Parts: sequence; C-alpha cells; structure tokens
Amino acid sequence: MDKDLARSLKGLRVLITGGTTGIGRAAFLALAREGAQLFTIGREAEPLTETLQLAGLDEGAGMNADVACRNDVERVFAAADARLGEIDALISCAALGAQPLHEMADEDWRYVVETNLVGTLAYARGALDRMLPRQKGHLVLVSSISPDIKARGESVYSATKAGINAFAMTLRKEIGHKSIRVTVIEPGSVGTDMQEGSAEEQRTAIERGEMLFAEEVAEGILFALTRSPRCDVSLLRMEPIRQKTA
Repeated sequence: MDKDLARSLKGLRVLITGGTTGIGRAAFLALAREGAQLFTIGREAEPLTETLQLAGLDEGAGMNADVACRNDVERVFAAADARLGEIDALISCAALGAQPLHEMADEDWRYVVETNLVGTLAYARGALDRMLPRQKGHLVLVSSISPDIKARGESVYSATKAGINAFAMTLRKEIGHKSIRVTVIEPGSVGTDMQEGSAEEQRTAIERGEMLFAEEVAEGILFALTRSPRCDVSLLRMEPIRQKTA
C-alpha cells in the first residue's frame, strides 16, 4: 500500500486573504512555522505589520487591500505573483459579520456581501487563472456553519456563507478533472474579533467549550492542505463541544 498519505507544507506558495486577524492570521502564522512561502492581505496597516513581525517575515509578504474593492484584485495578484512566482494554494478568510438585513443601511449590507461572497469569488477566479494552466492547485474557502444553524440575527451573514458553500461544491464538479482541489472549512463559534463580547468573555466561552480558538480552525486548514494530491477534503466542519444552535 502507498504510504504517502500526507505532504510537507515547506515551500508551498500560499495567498491568504484576511490573513491579519482571526482564523486567517492563525493560519498564516501556522503556515509560516511550517516553512510555506506566504503572501497575505488585510485592510488595516497595524494588524498587517504585527502579523508579519510575528511570522518573522519582511513587509514584502503582505499588503493592505480590501477584498470588496474590485480595483484591488489585480493589484494584489500582481504583488503575489512577484513575491511567490506561482500560487499553489489560496486560503480565502476575509469576511465581515453583519446584523439582520432590516437593521442595516443599504450600503452596509451590500458591503458585507461584496466582502464575504463576491470577494471570495473574485480571489478564487484570480487563483484559478494561475492554477488551471498548470492543472494543479488548492482553494480553501473558510465558510461557516451559519447556513445550517440559521441563528436569529445572521440573515445577511448566513446568506453570504451559503453562497460560498454552493459555489465551492459546484466548482469542484467543474474543475475536479483539472486536479485542482476545493475545500470548504465550516467553523462554528470561534474566538475572534468578529465575535461580539470582550476578549475576557470570549476566553470564558472557550473555557466552557462554547467557542474554539482560531488556532484550532487553522489546524483544520493545515490538515486539508497536507493531504496527498489524491485526496480532496471537500468539507470540514469544526464546532465547539457546546456549540449554540440558535
């Protein structure tokens, strides 16, 4: 039997959106420890600088950009191409929380949709433009269990994540024969800046098993990336042991 069931991440060329906070940042730092070659984007300058310093990487490993901005897409991929040469994997983490639709201004809910859903598709398209000619690559899209839970107050957020799920599952059928893998990560409640509540309240929730550390979800991302080219982890759902369902 072939024992080559996993692969090293050393040298893997990875673009991460939203890699300066939350799950994206945890994944970025974990991949840096594994020796991957990385490029990330985030909206704010200070978290980007801090993340690169923690990873021990120079400022060329990231840039400030907004995934909701159409004009930023070409700029980001040009910088990623210059840094990495090729892109072996895209990890799409950039996302915003939201309030119920009827409690949001029109421009605010549209911005959430542009960030969470349209931004995911735009960066998947940019990555595929580079992966399809090589017939090699991996898209890892961070979604949520929210489309299944349908918790009150998450109508806009759930809609964007449901869109990501449908997109990814259909895309796999469209490009699987090109040896490009598509993984959806569905976290439950995670202690990040997207969550309501103070850092202390989140720590208490984590201790009670009501939230996960972002680093735990990052481990799930690394698991998907390290499978052999034969194996596509199409869906990985990760929940705290006491996940709230309403």
